[in-house]
Amino acid sequence: MKPLPELMSFLEGLSEPHILFDTAYRILAANAAYRRQFSPEHSVVGRTCYEVSHHFSVPCDQAGESCPLARARESGQRERVVHLHHTSKGQEYVNIDLSPLLNAAGEQAYFIEKMASLPVAHGKPLAQGLIGRSAAFQDMLALVARVAPSMATVLLLGESGTGKELVAQAVHDASARAHRPLVAVDCASMPENLFESELFGHERGAFTGANVARGGLVEAASGGTLFLDEIGDIPLTIQVKLLRLLETGTYRRVGSTDLRHADIRVVSATHRDLHHMVSQGTFREDLYYRISTFPIHLPPLRERRDDIALLTAALLIRLDPKRKLSLTDAAQELLKVQAFPGNVRELRNLLERSTLICDGQILEASHIQQALQSSIQRRAPTQAHNPARLRGGDVLDIAQPITSKLKDAQRDALAVIVANHQGSRSELAIKLGISSRSLYRKLKLLE
Repeated sequence: MKPLPELMSFLEGLSEPHILFDTAYRILAANAAYRRQFSPEHSVVGRTCYEVSHHFSVPCDQAGESCPLARARESGQRERVVHLHHTSKGQEYVNIDLSPLLNAAGEQAYFIEKMASLPVAHGKPLAQGLIGRSAAFQDMLALVARVAPSMATVLLLGESGTGKELVAQAVHDASARAHRPLVAVDCASMPENLFESELFGHERGAFTGANVARGGLVEAASGGTLFLDEIGDIPLTIQVKLLRLLETGTYRRVGSTDLRHADIRVVSATHRDLHHMVSQGTFREDLYYRISTFPIHLPPLRERRDDIALLTAALLIRLDPKRKLSLTDAAQELLKVQAFPGNVRELRNLLERSTLICDGQILEASHIQQALQSSIQRRAPTQAHNPARLRGGDVLDIAQPITSKLKDAQRDALAVIVANHQGSRSELAIKLGISSRSLYRKLKLLE
């Protein structure tokens, strides 16, 4: 059945990219905005949506992707997903909003997809933005895309080094407040006696040394986003005043009785277990519920190992864009088996040490190995002081010393390197930057 010309005309007049397709996934029309942004050189009409967007030979849900059409058939209503699409500029993250159109019998006859690029994240190594392609990363990105256009308060939950400030920036950049500032507050490093004046500002004479009136970080974030990093470290006395700000949108400068209005959107982040802190009385329960309207879990690096190669390429660009560094396959394999308790931050630090050890443009496994050996520290964190939680909330067993974990990871990496090495054992020892005797001892452990 051919769609009505009025529908085609309506589609063409929309300012945002839209396509129309039938129940067989066949594209019937693509408006001018779509053609300009996603396919300026080739027509997509007559092709299937999954072939155009993913280069698949079967529908997305049959290829392991989340298919909005399949979901709409099941739910009978509008569906939204985030996909990594092939475009004229390469692969880009796209926010897809699909709506089913019913015929006179009430059956789904057509589907309209509205597409919007999501420039805050990338599926290729770039100098800025969030980087990833793994399922865990895409699940997180889908939540960012959903909440960003709203005014809901967001709570980012993740271990140290998972990129909470980058995600906060992504939430801000994908919102209607992107043209206004994102102001970050490092709650962990701010002294308690200065916290209130830094956050809310103060009047002249409010305390010793307050020679002039000064606005605070809340005022600096006016019209934009206030990012409260490590909110679990805010003192209880300040938590009360922060709760008032979030509930009423008002605050007072230190030394003033005048109420001021704050036009801000609040994003918070923490690596702490706030539920436990509430039960211990160190974090206010009412504040917890106020900041956690929309929680987003940031996956640790161990949940997104498929992203390590992509992250490595991006981090090398950021560390030294002029050198155009790359890694050998053996070096890449060595990275993939590391524990990385410090997550992406630890990966970055390891790569920076490796680039300083390397004189050329190619990082060998020996450079990574040497950088690893220089970073090993004997530390055995306990769950009470550093609980690492998996996505489902289970506590990760981290009682095993980090040095033991690294030894296991290095032994696995050595097995991979040996399997891929074509030369002699002495050449392998030179490549790894160790003596032949040391290599012999390490190989004995593999037997």
